[in-house]
Amino acid sequence: MPRFLRHILLGLLLLAGVLASLIYSLTWRPEAKEVLALSCPTTAPVLTQGQALKVMTWNVQYLAGKRYVFWYNLADGSGPDTQPTREDMAYSLDEVSRVIRDERPDLVLLQEVDENAKASDYQDQLALLQERLVDLYPCSSQAFTWKADFVPDRHIFGSVGRKLVTLSRFQIEHAERLQLPVADANFISRQFQPKPALLLSYLPLNDGGQLIAINTQFDAPSHDNSAVQRQVQATAAVLDKFESQGTPWLIGGDFNLLPIGQFLRLPPPLRQHYSPDSELHFLWERYPMIPSNPDATGINRELWLTHFPNDPQVDGPDRTLDYLFYSPKLQRLDGYVRQEDTLTISDHLPVMGQFLMPSD
Repeated sequence: MPRFLRHILLGLLLLAGVLASLIYSLTWRPEAKEVLALSCPTTAPVLTQGQALKVMTWNVQYLAGKRYVFWYNLADGSGPDTQPTREDMAYSLDEVSRVIRDERPDLVLLQEVDENAKASDYQDQLALLQERLVDLYPCSSQAFTWKADFVPDRHIFGSVGRKLVTLSRFQIEHAERLQLPVADANFISRQFQPKPALLLSYLPLNDGGQLIAINTQFDAPSHDNSAVQRQVQATAAVLDKFESQGTPWLIGGDFNLLPIGQFLRLPPPLRQHYSPDSELHFLWERYPMIPSNPDATGINRELWLTHFPNDPQVDGPDRTLDYLFYSPKLQRLDGYVRQEDTLTISDHLPVMGQFLMPSD
């Protein structure tokens, strides 16, 4: 091989090595299972058998609010907005805190809480929430689902940091992050994409048992939903394990999937990527959920809509994407979607559930 070709080849190899090293240093590769640090004083009360437990799940959309059409809100990626103002995030922070204080759930499962992300002006949004809510929720756990020091996408072109956050009025003795299957992508793109997960918080009971509270957000639907199907199946396997062990559990989050019957109720342009046979059936065939399929498709179905897209074609909540699933060992006492005063806070609405803990 001529010397100049050897030099070119060597230069290309060095460039590839530098690029790989740079990508490696900028991105995040979580383990399949990680034990998480906790914030929880030993003085926090312990959950007891037979008591009522109120739970909220809410995707707070990194406090961005409803005054924008972000680039990812439209199917072709043409939304004009890239980030909210600090004023709008401050409004959303106050409103999220107001609703939580008014509801006073025992457990709050939040999705899309940002930390050190360019899109949310590098805020630590969990810290901002805790400043307002620490008197109610002494304990918290958190797990990233998207993290990188720099994402080269032109709409982002900066850092990302997005988390699942669980706030608890009761003692949490252990928390862990379980990685869910990720969408197929080439090697480079895979380093920068979100990495959905389960955030498991283990709450001790006064009789020595445990309640497992799980927080999650699945990928948004796409032209190939195989990753979402694998995420549902992996989640079902975790729930089946706890159920077989006799351990009570609940899971809440933004599942990004429709209940029975809503596919045909969406206008054809908005059905894109959803499946007529929702992948969520892997869970609802096993376990009860709030809202149930009869809730979400019955005469009062409008009361159970949880998603209000930031899309100029949509003028109100139009689908259900957020749910609470729970072990049959828990008895449902109540369930509802808080709609009336939450439509300007996030593109998702809070889902509430109240349960009776098993007494033996």
